[in-house]
Amino acid sequence: MNEWTGGCACGAVRYALGSQPFDAGYCHCRMCQRTSGAPVMAFATVLIDEFHIIEGHLALRRSSDFGERGFCGACGTPLTMHVKHQPDTIDFTIATLDAPERVVPRFHIWCASSIGWFEIADKQPRHARFRPNTVGLTAGRAEPGDITRD
Repeated sequence: MNEWTGGCACGAVRYALGSQPFDAGYCHCRMCQRTSGAPVMAFATVLIDEFHIIEGHLALRRSSDFGERGFCGACGTPLTMHVKHQPDTIDFTIATLDAPERVVPRFHIWCASSIGWFEIADKQPRHARFRPNTVGLTAGRAEPGDITRD
């Protein structure tokens, strides 16, 4: 049995990771807030070839000029985010893992969009937008409409 499995709320979509997730963090952007209905979403990353749908299929929606979100078409659970500036990886929502406590977020991005009443209680690094040196982004250009490939 794979130790890294997860799925949506209704069980229609199940996935397995072929390797341990990395680069776990919180995103406070408005798109994540609206997609989830929550003030923040927690994501982690795996190589795209290591993310396997084992039951059902992802519904896809282009949510920005640089990203596509995967979700369950039956219950709407947000499951993935794939961005064009990082074509070899895919982010998945940590809370959809069967054992989400095994992946601890280590940073916050898009804090400039944080909702005022939401208090961040941890001491993890916080970034107004993307983290400095985000793979695939041209230096100094961190606005969504300004993303270019290196």
